[in-house]
Amino acid sequence: MAAMLEHRSGHHLTLLKGADALFPALIEAIDASCHEVRLETYIFHFKGSAEPVAQALVRAARRGVAVSLVMDGVGTPDLPGAWQRQFDQAGVAWRIFRPLGRFGMLLPSRWRRLHRKLCVVDGQLAFCGGINVLDDWFDPNHGELDAPRFDFAVRVSGPLVQAVHATMAQFWWRLQATQSARQVDLANAWQALQQAVREQSPDGLPRAPHAGASAQLVLRDNVRHRTRIERAYRQALGLARHEIVLANAYFLPGRKMRQSLIHAARRGVRVRLLLQGRYEYFLQYHATRALYDQLLAAGVEIYEYQASFLHAKVAVVDGQWATVGSSNIDPLSLLLAREANVVVQDKAFAHELHRQLEQAMRHEAQRIDPARHARRSVGGRALDWLALLAMRAMLFLIGKRY
Repeated sequence: MAAMLEHRSGHHLTLLKGADALFPALIEAIDASCHEVRLETYIFHFKGSAEPVAQALVRAARRGVAVSLVMDGVGTPDLPGAWQRQFDQAGVAWRIFRPLGRFGMLLPSRWRRLHRKLCVVDGQLAFCGGINVLDDWFDPNHGELDAPRFDFAVRVSGPLVQAVHATMAQFWWRLQATQSARQVDLANAWQALQQAVREQSPDGLPRAPHAGASAQLVLRDNVRHRTRIERAYRQALGLARHEIVLANAYFLPGRKMRQSLIHAARRGVRVRLLLQGRYEYFLQYHATRALYDQLLAAGVEIYEYQASFLHAKVAVVDGQWATVGSSNIDPLSLLLAREANVVVQDKAFAHELHRQLEQAMRHEAQRIDPARHARRSVGGRALDWLALLAMRAMLFLIGKRY
């Protein structure tokens, strides 16, 4: 399958399902770090299974590792005082990205958020996905859950790690330019890391085996990479010949993305969407359902996840192309937020992700019946279209078409 992006081989990739898989892997990597740990997340919740991640950051900083942490000002509006003191005393350098201030989300400029979930350790190992530092059995808006959230991340070693490191380092330096420095000497930390990497690899790059999966880091921001994630999806959908399986928490595709899915279905590709089945937010829940009729009429199969909240942002195309990341297929992710996905060309990785999605659709989701959906109540239809119009009005306020 042809690729729009310049993929590099030599990667070892591990698919991680949920926080139960991610957090132990993350903690193990942080505890083994020697020089540097960088972590970015939308939500950092300091309770339950997420608390040991914070403890690992403190341990690393106390033994002299340069630790930097960035959290979003909406997902993490403030840190508990006890953790602020622990971080500061240990030497963890932390920042809240774009705190809301007195007007909150009333200002459209505040809708541009840090939504990516990235971690890089010693320039040798990276993590990317949709999982926040948040206990899978707890939701900030709904409390305790009866089943864990459905989400994924990927652990990567190989050339892609250098791109993750460069991305995170650049973002941190930018934050440093606008906020006062804390207790870590970042210039010395940077020099120490570069020296460590040079010692492990003569050309200054992290070592990786020659064989391995092909992968690429795909970013979305408001400067150089405004449409890269959407274009990566559309390229893959346009090249699909047999099957598309896509799971997305907040699914409100624009016209071009919808047409890519519809055209694929009409040319005989089996297209299956695994979407949110539980009510979480009014706009996302109802606006998504306003698009069902058009997709179902084209032959797209829609499954709604019922076991818990679906938070995944993943896809598999033709058993070869796969993506795992933070980007939803909705305006907030594709037009406003900083996002990061890993795009993979590898049959083994795609097969494992496909297996997980297949199992969820068979046993934990309900397929939408087109005839029954067409007969839904007038009130339900009105709510769906009201939500869609409201979403489009929000985009109009910031000068975006979608």
